[in-house]
Amino acid sequence: MPSPRTGRSPMSAPGLPSAWRLKALGLALWALAQASNAAAPTAPWGHIPIHRDAFANRFAAEVWLADMSQRLSVLVPGRRFRVRLLEDVRYAALREGLRPRVVLAVIEVESAFNPYAISPRGALGLMQVMPFWTKRLGQPGANLFRIRTNLRMGCHILRHYLNRHRGDLFTALAAYNGSNGLPYYPDRVYRVFHARWFHQ
Repeated sequence: MPSPRTGRSPMSAPGLPSAWRLKALGLALWALAQASNAAAPTAPWGHIPIHRDAFANRFAAEVWLADMSQRLSVLVPGRRFRVRLLEDVRYAALREGLRPRVVLAVIEVESAFNPYAISPRGALGLMQVMPFWTKRLGQPGANLFRIRTNLRMGCHILRHYLNRHRGDLFTALAAYNGSNGLPYYPDRVYRVFHARWFHQ
């Protein structure tokens, strides 16, 4: 929340280290998610609806999509695919209590928005989900190159690590990437978030 004195968010303070900004953002997201989950428990994996509107109203959807579509156009040139992808990202993020812009930053770092990306370790798709997660999440053999499947699982995994680390986004991102608490991956996500996805 902006300071009444300065009109500036504490998260934007120039002297605040990136790790602390991520921790503060993560704690805020975690608190919001706990309140949301208390009111509406998440459905089991086998009962996730295929698709539903991720926006509160059409106007909010159009404003958000226009803004994000312009930012994403450098990486994803096809407008129709880009808009559909943004709708799916926002839906998957919000159902797990995640900020869609953070998820967009994770995707940019993980796969540069290539839905068919394969890492040297075998992680697949937009959010680079490891295949063992499909069995762990009750969907053995699920196609991780399918965009909605990959986004649902990737967002669910990130939420899992946020809950495990009590909303500490810095540590949760390191766990998501498997970098064992090292700062290079969370710092990359942070830099991408502020360079492209942070609200201007």
